[in-house]
Amino acid sequence: MSFISATIEKLETQGLLKTELRLGVVSSVTAHLLRVNLGYAGNPSAAYFSGGRYGKGEVGEFVLIESQQGLLLGRVVEVRLPESDRRAISQDYSGTDHLDAIAMVQLLGSVPMDQIAISAGVDSYPRLGDRVYAAPHQFIALIPALMDLKGDKPNPVRLTLGTVGGASEGVISVTPETLFGRHCAILGATGGGKSWTTARIIEECIKHKSKIILLDATGEYRDFSDEHVMHCHFGNPVEKANNSIACSIPPNSFSESDFMALFRPSQGVQAPKLRSAFINLRMVHVDPSLATNGLFIKANKSYDEINKVFSRPEIAIAIYNPESPFDIHKLIGQIEQECVWENDSAYGRKNDQQWGFCSTLVSRIANIISCEELSFVFKSNGNPDISKHIQEFIDDDNLRLFRICMSGISQEYQTKEIIANALGRKLLRYARDRKFKQRPVIVIVDEAHNFLGKHIGSEDSSARLDAFELIAKEGR
Repeated sequence: MSFISATIEKLETQGLLKTELRLGVVSSVTAHLLRVNLGYAGNPSAAYFSGGRYGKGEVGEFVLIESQQGLLLGRVVEVRLPESDRRAISQDYSGTDHLDAIAMVQLLGSVPMDQIAISAGVDSYPRLGDRVYAAPHQFIALIPALMDLKGDKPNPVRLTLGTVGGASEGVISVTPETLFGRHCAILGATGGGKSWTTARIIEECIKHKSKIILLDATGEYRDFSDEHVMHCHFGNPVEKANNSIACSIPPNSFSESDFMALFRPSQGVQAPKLRSAFINLRMVHVDPSLATNGLFIKANKSYDEINKVFSRPEIAIAIYNPESPFDIHKLIGQIEQECVWENDSAYGRKNDQQWGFCSTLVSRIANIISCEELSFVFKSNGNPDISKHIQEFIDDDNLRLFRICMSGISQEYQTKEIIANALGRKLLRYARDRKFKQRPVIVIVDEAHNFLGKHIGSEDSSARLDAFELIAKEGR
């Protein structure tokens, strides 16, 4: 018999409602809230029962409410005094059994009469005067398991996350299907334990031979260290994990919208010239014979001549794919080639006025490409492509955690957001290619609020960070 089955049998034998844990009676019922007259809220301290601490009327406490057809599970969300009795709490107050306190209880689920299980929603409402009890810690710890009894496997894998009230019998564990079957977000205030919870989940997943890719935005998970963990980093983090590998992410990992957000062209002349440069550089990447010194020369060519090239199937596919590769170091030269006069049937000589309008864009591109903080994008410096290590991680059964440290990426130009989005897009492409079919991968994004559902760039050249949004919609 498993620990969970044994605990459920024990609770069924001993019962859930303990006289020692009674805390009040129902005095008002609405569709989603109860008012409870508390009997012990005036006590100067909490009560202790079976080795656990029970507030018997504290905010956040889980409670069980008697109803005519079963039990209801609720949680105390507010404790207060009637306004007329508010002055009963004075500066020299030391506790009393006769305090007329009221608790607001939010209804969460139902527990049937014939077995210990939990279903979401309210099956039947209590009546006025029904009694309310603090929920035993063992029962609270079993809530994830009790909500999954119908689909329970004989011996499911369970991830241990913590305990309720510090009691060894109140161990909280969940199945991976419950935690990751849809999506999981770890939310809370600063210092509330989000990182600790994430680290605990990662430890449990590693223990059960899962595959995890962690995008570590701040570098705080660098202490994971054993034969099953692989670290890599971009840029120059202040603190690196032992044996962390310096990696690059080539420009062909970025989409056109990423470059538009990074280079921020104005909509007048700059944006159309930049998009045209992307198209023509993709074209010469497919057929280098069309290029002169790596550039496509438009000057003095007819529209028919250029349209004939564009109509070739392999080129048509490439130029209209925003993720097709091209040589980013030829971009400034190609923008210059786009600045030409046009007439009814052909392109003419260079248009110096248009080239002048593009001067700020060209300067910005030159600064970004030559920026030392972004050398891992535009100059590999011999560092391997991150894709190589992702594939290595997927193929190696001994590796369980692949941590990608992004703490060394400069905040300038919103590069960290763009790179995280590019990595998410890459992982989604792997999933669509069914590379994770045999070994599903858990993707954990640290500081996810910086990368999900946001727009970056200027008003004229905005890009939506949608990679992880798409993973959430179709990457389960």
